[in-house]
Amino acid sequence: QVHLVESGGGVVQAGGSLRLSCAASGRGFSTYDMAWYRQAPGKEREFVASIMWSGESAYYANSVKGRFTISVDNSKSTVYLQMNILKPEDTAIYYCNANTDYAEFVQRLGVEYEYWGQGTQVTVFS
Repeated sequence: QVHLVESGGGVVQAGGSLRLSCAASGRGFSTYDMAWYRQAPGKEREFVASIMWSGESAYYANSVKGRFTISVDNSKSTVYLQMNILKPEDTAIYYCNANTDYAEFVQRLGVEYEYWGQGTQVTVFS
């Protein structure tokens, strides 16, 4: 099992910043690609950003590109999402995600292809 624990959510005025953290642990977690998703009330969960534990291959949704930065700290087994110039439309529950399509790894370790954290609320008011 891989365990993901998010923190850092809160309430902030538009234009402000927050940094979310996702602490990862468990069997083979460093093999997974990491991502942040969010879900606003009444909407489907959507992709925000992703990265590899090597720090390579960072990708962003168009809606957050230039404002959000995803990064990793391998010494702390933690993935961060730095969110700047926040807008009211960024209000959502933010979820940390670990995913892989490496079938041999999943079968050998008896783990899942995907894990989710419990989520952390981000509220941006104007």
